[in-house]
Amino acid sequence: MKKVEILSAEQAACLVNDGDTLAICGCENILSPETLLKALGERFAQTGAPRDLVEIHPIIVGMGVGKGLEHLAQPGMVRRAIGSGFSYLKTSRYTQLLKDNAFEAHVAPMGTLFQMLRDTAAGKKATFTQVGLHTFVDPELEGGRMNSRCEGSLARRVDIEGEAYLRYELPRIQVAFLRGTTADEHGNISLEHEPVSLGVKTLAMAAKNSGGKVIVQVARMTQGGTLHPRMVEIPGIYVDAVVVDPEQEVSGGARLNPALTGQTRLPVKHIGVVPPGLARIVVNRAADEVEEHQVVNLGVGIPVEIPKLLVERGQGDHAVFFPEHGSVGGIPGERAIFGTNINPETIVDSTQVFEYFQGGGLDVTFLGFGQIDASGNVNVSKFNGIIPGCGGFIDITHKTAKVVFCGTFSAGGAEIDITDAQLCIRAEGKFSKFVPQVEQVTFNGREALRKGQRVLYVTERAVFSLQRDGLMLEELAPGVDMRTQVLDLIPFDVRVSPALATMKATHFI
Repeated sequence: MKKVEILSAEQAACLVNDGDTLAICGCENILSPETLLKALGERFAQTGAPRDLVEIHPIIVGMGVGKGLEHLAQPGMVRRAIGSGFSYLKTSRYTQLLKDNAFEAHVAPMGTLFQMLRDTAAGKKATFTQVGLHTFVDPELEGGRMNSRCEGSLARRVDIEGEAYLRYELPRIQVAFLRGTTADEHGNISLEHEPVSLGVKTLAMAAKNSGGKVIVQVARMTQGGTLHPRMVEIPGIYVDAVVVDPEQEVSGGARLNPALTGQTRLPVKHIGVVPPGLARIVVNRAADEVEEHQVVNLGVGIPVEIPKLLVERGQGDHAVFFPEHGSVGGIPGERAIFGTNINPETIVDSTQVFEYFQGGGLDVTFLGFGQIDASGNVNVSKFNGIIPGCGGFIDITHKTAKVVFCGTFSAGGAEIDITDAQLCIRAEGKFSKFVPQVEQVTFNGREALRKGQRVLYVTERAVFSLQRDGLMLEELAPGVDMRTQVLDLIPFDVRVSPALATMKATHFI
Protein backbone atom coordinates (compact mmCIF):
# COMPACT_ATOMS: atom_id res chain seq x y z
CA MET A 1 0.00 0.00 0.00
CA LYS A 2 1.03 3.59 -0.63
CA LYS A 3 2.22 5.47 2.45
CA VAL A 4 0.02 8.31 3.64
CA GLU A 5 1.26 11.90 3.41
CA ILE A 6 2.14 13.44 6.78
CA LEU A 7 1.57 17.18 6.92
CA SER A 8 1.82 19.98 9.44
CA ALA A 9 -1.47 21.60 10.46
CA GLU A 10 -0.45 24.69 8.49
CA GLN A 11 0.14 22.64 5.34
CA ALA A 12 -3.20 20.90 5.78
CA ALA A 13 -4.99 24.25 6.15
CA CYS A 14 -3.55 25.30 2.78
CA LEU A 15 -5.42 22.42 1.08
CA VAL A 16 -8.71 24.26 1.66
CA ASN A 17 -9.55 26.61 -1.20
CA ASP A 18 -11.94 29.55 -1.57
CA GLY A 19 -15.54 28.36 -1.90
CA ASP A 20 -14.81 24.77 -0.80
CA THR A 21 -17.33 22.69 1.11
CA LEU A 22 -15.68 21.56 4.34
CA ALA A 23 -17.14 18.72 6.44
CA ILE A 24 -16.12 18.70 10.12
CA CYS A 25 -16.47 15.93 12.69
CA GLY A 26 -16.86 16.33 16.45
CA CYS A 27 -19.40 16.78 19.23
CA GLU A 28 -18.74 19.86 21.34
CA ASN A 29 -15.21 19.14 22.62
CA ILE A 30 -15.27 15.40 21.92
CA LEU A 31 -13.47 14.21 18.75
CA SER A 32 -13.03 17.80 17.60
CA PRO A 33 -10.16 18.30 15.06
CA GLU A 34 -9.07 21.34 17.05
CA THR A 35 -5.54 21.57 15.64
CA LEU A 36 -6.80 21.60 12.05
CA LEU A 37 -9.53 24.17 12.73
CA LYS A 38 -7.13 26.44 14.61
CA ALA A 39 -4.63 26.34 11.73
CA LEU A 40 -7.38 27.12 9.23
CA GLY A 41 -8.59 30.07 11.30
CA GLU A 42 -5.06 31.42 11.68
CA ARG A 43 -4.46 31.13 7.94
CA PHE A 44 -7.56 33.22 7.22
CA ALA A 45 -6.61 35.80 9.85
CA GLN A 46 -3.16 36.19 8.27
CA THR A 47 -3.98 35.93 4.56
CA GLY A 48 -7.73 36.39 4.11
CA ALA A 49 -8.01 32.90 2.61
CA PRO A 50 -9.85 30.64 2.25
CA ARG A 51 -13.02 32.70 1.80
CA ASP A 52 -16.68 31.88 1.22
CA LEU A 53 -16.55 28.36 2.63
CA VAL A 54 -19.57 26.12 2.95
CA GLU A 55 -19.07 24.27 6.21
CA ILE A 56 -21.06 21.20 7.28
CA HIS A 57 -21.01 19.96 10.87
CA PRO A 58 -23.51 17.21 11.71
CA ILE A 59 -23.04 17.98 15.43
CA ILE A 60 -22.04 21.17 17.27
CA VAL A 61 -18.22 21.34 17.13
CA GLY A 62 -16.44 23.03 20.02
CA MET A 63 -17.87 24.50 23.20
CA GLY A 64 -16.07 27.45 24.73
CA VAL A 65 -13.94 30.44 23.83
CA GLY A 66 -11.67 29.69 20.88
CA LYS A 67 -12.99 26.16 20.43
CA GLY A 68 -14.22 24.36 17.33
CA LEU A 69 -16.35 26.49 15.02
CA GLU A 70 -15.21 29.61 16.87
CA HIS A 71 -12.03 29.44 14.75
CA LEU A 72 -14.24 30.13 11.72
CA ALA A 73 -15.95 33.11 13.34
CA GLN A 74 -14.32 35.64 11.02
CA PRO A 75 -16.37 37.76 8.58
CA GLY A 76 -15.96 36.55 5.02
CA MET A 77 -14.55 33.15 5.90
CA VAL A 78 -17.86 31.26 5.77
CA ARG A 79 -20.59 31.83 3.19
CA ARG A 80 -22.96 29.06 4.32
CA ALA A 81 -23.08 26.99 7.51
CA ILE A 82 -25.07 23.76 7.71
CA GLY A 83 -25.45 21.84 10.95
CA SER A 84 -27.85 20.30 13.41
CA GLY A 85 -27.08 23.17 15.78
CA PHE A 86 -24.65 25.95 16.63
CA SER A 87 -23.96 26.77 20.27
CA TYR A 88 -25.61 26.72 23.69
CA LEU A 89 -23.41 29.62 24.77
CA LYS A 90 -24.43 33.28 24.55
CA THR A 91 -20.72 34.12 24.29
CA SER A 92 -20.33 32.32 20.95
CA ARG A 93 -18.82 34.62 18.30
CA TYR A 94 -19.96 32.25 15.58
CA THR A 95 -23.57 32.53 16.78
CA GLN A 96 -23.22 36.30 16.84
CA LEU A 97 -22.12 36.28 13.19
CA LEU A 98 -25.15 34.10 12.47
CA LYS A 99 -27.42 36.67 14.12
CA ASP A 100 -25.67 39.44 12.16
CA ASN A 101 -26.43 37.57 8.89
CA ALA A 102 -22.73 37.28 8.08
CA PHE A 103 -23.44 33.90 6.47
CA GLU A 104 -26.39 31.68 5.60
CA ALA A 105 -27.24 29.49 8.59
CA HIS A 106 -29.19 26.30 7.95
CA VAL A 107 -30.25 23.60 10.40
CA ALA A 108 -31.26 20.02 9.63
CA PRO A 109 -31.77 17.14 12.07
CA MET A 110 -28.55 15.37 13.00
CA GLY A 111 -29.70 12.02 11.67
CA THR A 112 -30.78 13.61 8.40
CA LEU A 113 -27.32 15.14 7.95
CA PHE A 114 -25.66 11.77 8.48
CA GLN A 115 -28.13 10.25 6.01
CA MET A 116 -27.28 12.98 3.49
CA LEU A 117 -23.55 12.34 3.85
CA ARG A 118 -24.09 8.60 3.52
CA ASP A 119 -26.13 9.19 0.36
CA THR A 120 -23.41 11.52 -0.97
CA ALA A 121 -20.91 8.71 -0.46
CA ALA A 122 -23.24 6.34 -2.33
CA GLY A 123 -23.45 8.70 -5.30
CA LYS A 124 -27.13 9.47 -4.89
CA LYS A 125 -28.70 12.72 -6.02
CA ALA A 126 -30.99 13.40 -3.05
CA THR A 127 -32.04 12.25 0.40
CA PHE A 128 -35.70 11.56 1.17
CA THR A 129 -37.01 11.47 4.74
CA GLN A 130 -40.16 12.01 6.79
CA VAL A 131 -38.11 13.09 9.79
CA GLY A 132 -38.78 16.77 10.49
CA LEU A 133 -42.17 17.09 8.80
CA HIS A 134 -44.33 19.65 10.66
CA THR A 135 -41.33 21.02 12.57
CA PHE A 136 -39.25 24.13 11.91
CA VAL A 137 -37.07 22.29 9.35
CA ASP A 138 -40.14 21.70 7.17
CA PRO A 139 -40.23 24.29 4.34
CA GLU A 140 -43.94 24.79 5.08
CA LEU A 141 -42.84 26.27 8.43
CA GLU A 142 -39.33 27.77 8.44
CA GLY A 143 -37.38 25.31 6.34
CA GLY A 144 -34.51 25.16 8.82
CA ARG A 145 -33.47 28.72 7.98
CA MET A 146 -31.89 30.24 11.09
CA ASN A 147 -31.38 33.77 9.78
CA SER A 148 -32.62 36.09 7.03
CA ARG A 149 -29.46 35.61 4.97
CA CYS A 150 -30.91 32.27 3.80
CA GLU A 151 -32.79 32.74 0.55
CA GLY A 152 -34.27 29.25 0.49
CA SER A 153 -34.57 26.01 2.43
CA LEU A 154 -32.24 23.04 2.08
CA ALA A 155 -35.34 20.86 1.77
CA ARG A 156 -38.52 20.85 -0.25
CA ARG A 157 -41.68 18.84 0.21
CA VAL A 158 -42.44 16.08 -2.26
CA ASP A 159 -45.16 13.46 -2.56
CA ILE A 160 -44.22 9.79 -2.77
CA GLU A 161 -47.09 7.34 -3.17
CA GLY A 162 -49.48 9.72 -1.43
CA GLU A 163 -47.21 10.54 1.51
CA ALA A 164 -45.25 13.71 2.22
CA TYR A 165 -41.46 13.58 2.38
CA LEU A 166 -38.67 16.11 2.67
CA ARG A 167 -36.20 16.04 -0.21
CA TYR A 168 -32.67 17.33 0.43
CA GLU A 169 -30.19 18.11 -2.33
CA LEU A 170 -26.86 16.46 -1.55
CA PRO A 171 -23.60 18.35 -0.98
CA ARG A 172 -20.29 17.57 -2.66
CA ILE A 173 -17.46 17.64 -0.14
CA GLN A 174 -14.10 19.10 -1.18
CA VAL A 175 -12.37 18.63 2.20
CA ALA A 176 -13.12 16.66 5.37
CA PHE A 177 -11.43 17.55 8.68
CA LEU A 178 -11.55 14.46 10.90
CA ARG A 179 -9.86 13.17 14.03
CA GLY A 180 -8.63 9.84 15.36
CA THR A 181 -6.15 8.45 17.87
CA THR A 182 -3.57 6.51 15.85
CA ALA A 183 -2.62 6.46 12.16
CA ASP A 184 -0.39 3.85 10.62
CA GLU A 185 1.95 4.53 7.72
CA HIS A 186 -0.78 3.66 5.21
CA GLY A 187 -3.32 6.08 6.69
CA ASN A 188 -5.45 3.54 8.53
CA ILE A 189 -7.01 5.32 11.50
CA SER A 190 -8.02 3.89 14.88
CA LEU A 191 -10.07 5.60 17.61
CA GLU A 192 -9.03 3.70 20.74
CA HIS A 193 -8.87 6.87 22.88
CA GLU A 194 -12.18 8.25 21.60
CA PRO A 195 -15.47 7.42 23.37
CA VAL A 196 -17.52 7.80 20.17
CA SER A 197 -16.91 7.78 16.40
CA LEU A 198 -19.50 10.37 15.29
CA GLY A 199 -19.76 9.28 11.67
CA VAL A 200 -16.10 9.85 10.77
CA LYS A 201 -16.15 6.98 8.29
CA THR A 202 -19.29 8.36 6.65
CA LEU A 203 -17.73 11.83 6.36
CA ALA A 204 -14.56 10.34 4.90
CA MET A 205 -16.47 8.33 2.28
CA ALA A 206 -18.59 11.36 1.36
CA ALA A 207 -15.48 13.47 0.74
CA LYS A 208 -13.56 10.75 -1.04
CA ASN A 209 -16.41 9.90 -3.42
CA SER A 210 -16.94 13.61 -4.08
CA GLY A 211 -13.37 13.79 -5.35
CA GLY A 212 -12.34 15.65 -2.21
CA LYS A 213 -9.52 15.34 0.31
CA VAL A 214 -9.72 13.60 3.70
CA ILE A 215 -7.38 14.98 6.35
CA VAL A 216 -7.22 13.32 9.75
CA GLN A 217 -5.71 14.75 12.93
CA VAL A 218 -4.24 12.07 15.24
CA ALA A 219 -2.19 11.89 18.40
CA ARG A 220 0.39 9.41 17.13
CA MET A 221 1.74 7.30 14.27
CA THR A 222 2.54 3.61 14.15
CA GLN A 223 4.18 1.21 11.73
CA GLY A 224 2.08 -0.12 8.86
CA GLY A 225 0.40 -3.41 9.61
CA THR A 226 0.45 -2.99 13.40
CA LEU A 227 -3.18 -1.87 13.81
CA HIS A 228 -5.55 -4.78 14.27
CA PRO A 229 -8.03 -4.73 11.34
CA ARG A 230 -10.96 -4.61 13.78
CA MET A 231 -9.48 -1.45 15.32
CA VAL A 232 -9.39 0.49 12.06
CA GLU A 233 -12.30 2.95 11.94
CA ILE A 234 -11.24 4.84 8.80
CA PRO A 235 -9.47 2.73 6.16
CA GLY A 236 -6.31 4.21 4.70
CA ILE A 237 -7.81 4.11 1.19
CA TYR A 238 -10.12 6.95 2.31
CA VAL A 239 -7.35 9.11 3.81
CA ASP A 240 -5.23 11.63 1.88
CA ALA A 241 -3.15 13.15 4.67
CA VAL A 242 -2.49 12.90 8.40
CA VAL A 243 -1.60 15.67 10.85
CA VAL A 244 0.07 14.46 14.05
CA ASP A 245 -0.52 16.43 17.25
CA PRO A 246 1.11 14.69 20.24
CA GLU A 247 -0.61 17.26 22.51
CA GLN A 248 -4.07 16.38 21.21
CA GLU A 249 -6.55 16.92 24.05
CA VAL A 250 -7.92 13.69 25.50
CA SER A 251 -11.67 13.35 24.98
CA GLY A 252 -13.46 13.36 28.31
CA GLY A 253 -10.29 14.16 30.25
CA ALA A 254 -7.51 11.83 31.34
CA ARG A 255 -9.37 10.63 34.44
CA LEU A 256 -12.60 9.55 32.75
CA ASN A 257 -11.37 8.68 29.26
CA PRO A 258 -10.48 5.01 29.90
CA ALA A 259 -13.93 4.39 31.41
CA LEU A 260 -15.63 6.10 28.44
CA THR A 261 -13.73 4.10 25.82
CA GLY A 262 -14.16 0.74 27.55
CA GLN A 263 -10.49 0.37 28.49
CA THR A 264 -11.38 0.27 32.21
CA ARG A 265 -14.59 0.11 34.23
CA LEU A 266 -15.34 2.74 36.85
CA PRO A 267 -17.22 1.72 40.03
CA VAL A 268 -20.71 3.20 39.63
CA LYS A 269 -20.64 4.66 43.14
CA HIS A 270 -18.25 7.28 41.74
CA ILE A 271 -20.69 8.71 39.19
CA GLY A 272 -22.01 11.27 41.69
CA VAL A 273 -25.40 12.15 43.15
CA VAL A 274 -28.14 14.58 42.20
CA PRO A 275 -27.98 17.45 44.71
CA PRO A 276 -31.13 18.68 46.47
CA GLY A 277 -33.17 21.22 44.54
CA LEU A 278 -35.70 21.59 41.75
CA ALA A 279 -33.73 19.50 39.28
CA ARG A 280 -33.66 16.58 41.72
CA ILE A 281 -37.46 16.72 42.05
CA VAL A 282 -37.89 16.61 38.27
CA VAL A 283 -35.35 13.79 37.93
CA ASN A 284 -36.98 11.83 40.76
CA ARG A 285 -40.39 11.99 39.12
CA ALA A 286 -39.11 11.37 35.60
CA ALA A 287 -37.18 8.28 36.73
CA ASP A 288 -40.52 6.66 37.64
CA GLU A 289 -41.21 6.43 33.89
CA VAL A 290 -38.23 4.10 33.31
CA GLU A 291 -39.41 0.52 33.08
CA GLU A 292 -37.21 -2.51 33.44
CA HIS A 293 -35.25 -3.65 30.38
CA GLN A 294 -36.19 -0.58 28.33
CA VAL A 295 -33.84 1.09 25.85
CA VAL A 296 -33.63 4.70 27.03
CA ASN A 297 -32.31 7.89 25.47
CA LEU A 298 -31.46 10.98 27.52
CA GLY A 299 -31.28 14.56 26.26
CA VAL A 300 -28.97 17.31 27.40
CA GLY A 301 -29.70 19.11 30.68
CA ILE A 302 -31.80 17.72 33.53
CA PRO A 303 -32.45 14.30 31.90
CA VAL A 304 -28.77 13.25 32.06
CA GLU A 305 -29.11 13.10 35.85
CA ILE A 306 -31.67 10.27 35.74
CA PRO A 307 -29.08 7.43 35.84
CA LYS A 308 -27.53 8.87 39.01
CA LEU A 309 -30.94 8.78 40.67
CA LEU A 310 -31.54 5.20 39.53
CA VAL A 311 -28.15 4.14 40.94
CA GLU A 312 -29.13 5.81 44.20
CA ARG A 313 -32.35 3.77 44.20
CA GLY A 314 -30.42 0.58 43.54
CA GLN A 315 -31.81 0.40 40.00
CA GLY A 316 -28.64 1.27 38.10
CA ASP A 317 -29.06 -1.71 35.77
CA HIS A 318 -32.80 -1.13 35.32
CA ALA A 319 -32.48 0.05 31.72
CA VAL A 320 -30.04 0.26 28.81
CA PHE A 321 -29.00 3.86 28.14
CA PHE A 322 -28.38 4.68 24.49
CA PRO A 323 -27.39 8.30 23.66
CA GLU A 324 -27.48 9.37 20.03
CA HIS A 325 -23.69 9.54 19.80
CA GLY A 326 -23.39 5.77 20.07
CA SER A 327 -22.45 4.46 23.52
CA VAL A 328 -24.73 1.57 24.51
CA GLY A 329 -25.07 0.52 28.14
CA GLY A 330 -23.30 1.82 31.19
CA ILE A 331 -24.06 5.20 32.77
CA PRO A 332 -24.29 8.41 30.70
CA GLY A 333 -21.47 10.87 31.32
CA GLU A 334 -21.75 14.35 32.82
CA ARG A 335 -22.76 17.48 30.86
CA ALA A 336 -19.21 18.31 29.76
CA ILE A 337 -18.99 14.96 27.95
CA PHE A 338 -22.63 14.67 26.90
CA GLY A 339 -23.33 11.75 24.60
CA THR A 340 -20.74 9.43 26.13
CA ASN A 341 -21.33 6.60 28.61
CA ILE A 342 -19.19 5.45 31.51
CA ASN A 343 -18.63 1.66 31.23
CA PRO A 344 -20.26 1.20 27.80
CA GLU A 345 -21.03 -2.32 26.58
CA THR A 346 -20.48 -1.33 22.95
CA ILE A 347 -20.08 1.79 20.82
CA VAL A 348 -22.16 2.21 17.65
CA ASP A 349 -21.38 4.79 14.98
CA SER A 350 -23.76 7.77 14.81
CA THR A 351 -24.83 6.96 11.25
CA GLN A 352 -26.24 3.59 12.34
CA VAL A 353 -27.59 5.00 15.60
CA PHE A 354 -29.97 7.29 13.77
CA GLU A 355 -31.10 4.58 11.40
CA TYR A 356 -32.16 2.64 14.50
CA PHE A 357 -33.76 5.63 16.23
CA GLN A 358 -35.67 6.80 13.15
CA GLY A 359 -37.12 3.32 12.78
CA GLY A 360 -38.55 3.36 16.31
CA GLY A 361 -35.88 1.39 18.18
CA LEU A 362 -36.09 3.41 21.40
CA ASP A 363 -38.65 2.65 24.12
CA VAL A 364 -38.55 6.04 25.84
CA THR A 365 -36.65 9.30 25.64
CA PHE A 366 -36.25 12.00 28.28
CA LEU A 367 -35.60 15.46 26.87
CA GLY A 368 -35.43 19.04 28.07
CA PHE A 369 -37.66 21.90 26.95
CA GLY A 370 -37.29 25.63 26.43
CA GLN A 371 -40.93 26.44 25.67
CA ILE A 372 -44.24 24.53 25.64
CA ASP A 373 -47.43 25.82 24.01
CA ALA A 374 -51.16 25.07 23.97
CA SER A 375 -50.81 22.35 21.32
CA GLY A 376 -48.09 20.57 23.26
CA ASN A 377 -45.43 21.80 20.83
CA VAL A 378 -41.93 22.12 22.29
CA ASN A 379 -39.12 24.50 21.36
CA VAL A 380 -35.51 23.69 22.24
CA SER A 381 -33.86 25.13 19.14
CA LYS A 382 -34.16 28.93 19.38
CA PHE A 383 -35.06 30.96 22.46
CA ASN A 384 -33.76 33.56 24.93
CA GLY A 385 -31.05 34.73 22.55
CA ILE A 386 -29.38 31.36 21.98
CA ILE A 387 -29.60 29.21 18.85
CA PRO A 388 -28.60 25.66 19.80
CA GLY A 389 -30.57 24.14 16.91
CA CYS A 390 -32.21 20.74 17.11
CA GLY A 391 -29.26 18.34 17.29
CA GLY A 392 -30.70 14.83 17.28
CA PHE A 393 -33.92 15.95 19.02
CA ILE A 394 -36.15 15.69 15.93
CA ASP A 395 -34.76 12.28 14.96
CA ILE A 396 -35.18 10.95 18.50
CA THR A 397 -38.79 12.11 18.89
CA HIS A 398 -39.78 10.95 15.39
CA LYS A 399 -40.95 7.44 16.37
CA THR A 400 -40.08 6.87 20.04
CA ALA A 401 -43.12 5.38 21.79
CA LYS A 402 -42.92 7.51 24.95
CA VAL A 403 -41.51 11.03 25.06
CA VAL A 404 -40.98 12.65 28.48
CA PHE A 405 -40.04 16.33 28.62
CA CYS A 406 -38.26 17.37 31.80
CA GLY A 407 -37.65 20.85 33.15
CA THR A 408 -38.50 23.50 35.69
CA PHE A 409 -41.87 25.26 35.43
CA SER A 410 -40.21 28.66 34.97
CA ALA A 411 -36.69 30.05 34.60
CA GLY A 412 -34.74 33.01 35.90
CA GLY A 413 -34.58 33.44 39.66
CA ALA A 414 -37.43 31.36 41.06
CA GLU A 415 -37.27 31.01 44.85
CA ILE A 416 -38.64 27.65 45.88
CA ASP A 417 -38.03 25.74 49.12
CA ILE A 418 -38.69 22.16 50.07
CA THR A 419 -40.00 21.81 53.61
CA ASP A 420 -41.40 18.64 55.14
CA ALA A 421 -41.70 17.03 51.70
CA GLN A 422 -43.74 19.96 50.39
CA LEU A 423 -42.99 22.66 47.85
CA CYS A 424 -43.04 26.26 49.06
CA ILE A 425 -42.96 28.76 46.16
CA ARG A 426 -41.76 32.15 47.45
CA ALA A 427 -41.07 33.84 44.10
CA GLU A 428 -41.70 32.88 40.48
CA GLY A 429 -39.02 32.84 37.81
CA LYS A 430 -38.84 35.76 35.39
CA PHE A 431 -39.40 33.62 32.28
CA SER A 432 -42.38 31.38 31.82
CA LYS A 433 -41.73 28.21 29.83
CA PHE A 434 -45.42 27.91 28.98
CA VAL A 435 -46.30 30.25 26.10
CA PRO A 436 -49.32 30.71 23.80
CA GLN A 437 -47.19 29.68 20.81
CA VAL A 438 -43.59 28.47 20.77
CA GLU A 439 -41.03 30.60 18.99
CA GLN A 440 -39.94 27.60 16.95
CA VAL A 441 -41.54 24.14 16.59
CA THR A 442 -38.89 21.54 17.37
CA PHE A 443 -41.49 18.97 18.46
CA ASN A 444 -45.01 18.91 17.02
CA GLY A 445 -47.57 17.76 19.56
CA ARG A 446 -50.39 17.05 17.13
CA GLU A 447 -48.13 14.94 14.95
CA ALA A 448 -47.00 12.95 17.99
CA LEU A 449 -50.61 12.15 18.86
CA ARG A 450 -51.33 11.19 15.26
CA LYS A 451 -48.46 8.71 15.45
CA GLY A 452 -49.78 7.26 18.71
CA GLN A 453 -46.94 8.47 20.91
CA ARG A 454 -47.41 9.04 24.63
CA VAL A 455 -46.13 12.46 25.75
CA LEU A 456 -45.55 13.72 29.29
CA TYR A 457 -44.24 17.05 30.62
CA VAL A 458 -42.62 16.78 34.07
CA THR A 459 -41.88 19.86 36.18
CA GLU A 460 -41.08 20.32 39.85
CA ARG A 461 -44.66 21.33 40.68
CA ALA A 462 -46.86 19.53 38.16
CA VAL A 463 -46.98 16.74 35.61
CA PHE A 464 -48.96 17.15 32.38
CA SER A 465 -49.93 14.75 29.60
CA LEU A 466 -50.70 15.56 25.99
CA GLN A 467 -54.27 14.88 24.89
CA ARG A 468 -56.27 15.57 21.73
CA ASP A 469 -57.47 18.90 23.09
CA GLY A 470 -54.17 20.01 24.58
CA LEU A 471 -52.42 19.62 27.92
CA MET A 472 -53.98 17.86 30.88
CA LEU A 473 -52.81 18.31 34.47
CA GLU A 474 -52.18 14.81 35.82
CA GLU A 475 -50.24 15.35 39.06
CA LEU A 476 -49.69 18.23 41.48
CA ALA A 477 -46.84 18.68 43.95
CA PRO A 478 -47.75 18.69 47.66
CA GLY A 479 -47.96 22.26 48.99
CA VAL A 480 -48.74 23.81 45.59
CA ASP A 481 -51.99 25.66 44.93
CA MET A 482 -53.38 24.37 41.63
CA ARG A 483 -55.10 27.61 40.62
CA THR A 484 -52.66 30.39 41.60
CA GLN A 485 -49.37 28.54 41.24
CA VAL A 486 -50.06 26.45 38.13
CA LEU A 487 -53.16 27.10 36.02
CA ASP A 488 -53.21 30.91 36.35
CA LEU A 489 -49.56 31.06 35.26
CA ILE A 490 -50.18 29.18 32.02
CA PRO A 491 -51.42 31.47 29.20
CA PHE A 492 -53.76 28.87 27.73
CA ASP A 493 -56.42 26.47 28.96
CA VAL A 494 -55.26 23.27 30.64
CA ARG A 495 -57.74 20.56 31.56
CA VAL A 496 -57.50 18.94 34.97
CA SER A 497 -57.61 15.16 35.06
CA PRO A 498 -60.59 13.71 36.91
CA ALA A 499 -58.03 11.39 38.52
CA LEU A 500 -55.66 14.20 39.53
CA ALA A 501 -52.94 12.71 41.75
CA THR A 502 -50.44 14.15 44.22
CA MET A 503 -46.80 13.70 43.33
CA LYS A 504 -45.09 11.26 45.71
CA ALA A 505 -43.69 12.78 48.90
CA THR A 506 -40.49 10.78 48.32
CA HIS A 507 -39.78 12.96 45.26
CA PHE A 508 -39.28 15.95 47.57
CA ILE A 509 -36.82 14.44 50.03
